[in-house]
Amino acid sequence: MKALYKLAFFLLLLSFPLATLAQKQKSKAQLQKEKKENLNRIKEANRILQQTKVQKQASIGQLNAIKEKITVQKGVIRNISKEINYIQSDVEETEDKVTALQNDLDKLKKEYAAMVYAASKTANSYNKLMFVFASDSFNQLVMRLRYLQQYSEGRKKQVAQINKTQAVLTDQLNVLESKKKQKESLLNKQLAENKNLQGLKVQQDSVVSKLSKQEQNLKQEVAQRQQSVKKLDKLIADIVREEIARAAREARAAGKASSAGAGKVTLTPETALISSSFAGNKGHLSWPVERGFISQGFGRHNHPVLKGVVTENRGIDIQTTQGATARAIFEGKVLTVASVPGMNNIVMIQHGEYFTVYAKLKTVSVSPGQTVKLKDVIGTVYTDPNGTTELQFQVWKNSANLNPATWLLHK
Repeated sequence: MKALYKLAFFLLLLSFPLATLAQKQKSKAQLQKEKKENLNRIKEANRILQQTKVQKQASIGQLNAIKEKITVQKGVIRNISKEINYIQSDVEETEDKVTALQNDLDKLKKEYAAMVYAASKTANSYNKLMFVFASDSFNQLVMRLRYLQQYSEGRKKQVAQINKTQAVLTDQLNVLESKKKQKESLLNKQLAENKNLQGLKVQQDSVVSKLSKQEQNLKQEVAQRQQSVKKLDKLIADIVREEIARAAREARAAGKASSAGAGKVTLTPETALISSSFAGNKGHLSWPVERGFISQGFGRHNHPVLKGVVTENRGIDIQTTQGATARAIFEGKVLTVASVPGMNNIVMIQHGEYFTVYAKLKTVSVSPGQTVKLKDVIGTVYTDPNGTTELQFQVWKNSANLNPATWLLHK
C-alpha cells in the first residue's frame, strides 16, 4: 500500500512540470500566431500607405495608415518582449538543470573515488582469494563470491552512470548556449524595432505638421462630412421606418397580429431565423473587405489634427487597398441602393431586424430585392483624390445604431 502511495505522489509531482510545459507550449503557439498576424497587418498597412503617398500632399488617410503601422509596431515589440521572457524562463530552467546535473556528477565521482579506494585495498588476486577462502562456512564463501561479483558490477554501473550524466550535462550546456544566443538575437531585434517605431513617430509628426498647414481645407472637409453623415442618417432612418411599416402592413394583410412592438420590424418565421442567426454570430461576422484596418472607430472622436473639433461616426471607417471589393458580411436581402453626396454609393442589406450599411462605394453590383449570401461582392470601394480607399460600414437593429466593431471578427 505504501508503494502505491509513493507512486501516486511521484506521478503527482510529475504532473506539475508537465502541466506547466503544456501551458508554455500553448502560450508560445499563441505568440507565433500573433507574430504572423502582426506581419500580415504590417504588409497591409505598408500597401495602403504607399497608395496614399502617390499624391504628394499629406492626407488624413496617410496619417491613419502611419498610425496603424505604429499600433502594429508596438504589438511587434510587445511580442518580442514576451518571446524574450519565455527564453529567459527557459534559460533559468536549463541553468537549474545544469546545476543539478553538476551536483549529481560531483556526487557520483566522489562515490566512485571511494569505491576505487576501497577496491585498492584488495586489488591483487591473492587478497581476494584470502578473503574468499577465509570463510567460516560454504554459505559464507558463496556470499563472499557474490559480494565480489556485485561489487565489480557496481563499479561498472557507476562508470556508466557518470558517463551518462556527463553526456546529459554536455547536451544541457549546449542548449543553454543556444538559448542565450537566441535571447541576444531577440534583444538586438527589439532594439531595431524600437528604432523603427521612433522613425514612424517622426513620420507621423511630419504628416501632422503638414496637415496643420491645411487647416482651412481640413475644416471644410469636416463640415462636408458632417453634412454627408446627416443625409445618410436621414436616408437610413427613412428606409428603416418604411420597412417597419411595410412589414406591419403585410402582417395585417395576412391576418396576423404583430408581436414586434412599436418601432420594430415584424418578422416572418424565415426572417426571424435569419435575425436570430445574425445576432448569434456577434463578434464572429466576416469583414466587409478582405484587407484593411479600422481608420476611425464608432462614436465621438477628437479630430487627429484640428484642436477642439469633435467628429461623430455612426459606424466605422475601414481603410483598404485601391480596387478593393465590398462584401456582404451575412446573408440577407438588399433593401436599397442609393447615392449620397460625400458618401458616394450606398448599399443597405436587411438581415431580419438587423441592417448593414455599406457606404463610400465607387460601383455597385447588386440591386434592391436581391438576396445575397455571405461574402457576396456588392461593389467596389471608392478611392478619393488623395489616394485614400475607405469604406464606411454601419450596423443597425431596427432604428438603433450599433457599434460594428463589436460584431466583426477580431483581427
